[in-house]
Amino acid sequence: MTSAPLAHTDTLVLDYLAALWAQSEDLDPGLRDDLMTTVADYIAVRRRGLDDPAEIIRRLGPPESLVAACHRGAIPVHLRLPALIAPPPAPAPAPTAGGGVEYTAVGLLTAGALVLPGIAPVAGLLLSTGSQHWTPAQKTMAWTLTVGSGAAGLAFALIVAALPGSAAVAMVMLYLVASAGSIAAGATLMNALRHPRPA
Repeated sequence: MTSAPLAHTDTLVLDYLAALWAQSEDLDPGLRDDLMTTVADYIAVRRRGLDDPAEIIRRLGPPESLVAACHRGAIPVHLRLPALIAPPPAPAPAPTAGGGVEYTAVGLLTAGALVLPGIAPVAGLLLSTGSQHWTPAQKTMAWTLTVGSGAAGLAFALIVAALPGSAAVAMVMLYLVASAGSIAAGATLMNALRHPRPA
């Protein structure tokens, strides 16, 4: 399976999310996850309204400003507004195999996990969370497979690393186990795109 190439607009969004993830490193983990999910949802809602991603990112402001606002109290209220305001009703489309965001998410979970482990799967999960093409159960399965395999790989690598002269083997095992879970998550989401639910 070959993943679709990233469009320039998708690259802008992924770069912004990666910068936000890096800037928010010192936040409480729960607040950091809430911030990442809220921003990903904000972008997804605006993109469904066909807003230009570069303009969406400009309105969000620099990642450090959002993190600074979180340090002062909570996630800025305006980021939550798109979730509260229903977008204008659109004609119900026939079930489709997904769009650029969905294929980007699958690509990050599969090929991205091999090239950029850790960062690419997290970005793929964030994009999939904001997509309407997958059910909550499918999204939960993707998170469970990716995070669970990462944790299992880390535990296994620590056990192997305790053996003399096996640090390199431990790193390879961590890479393989964590990548396998992410690839399985991507395959699960891809299968759901190929067999969409009836409208």
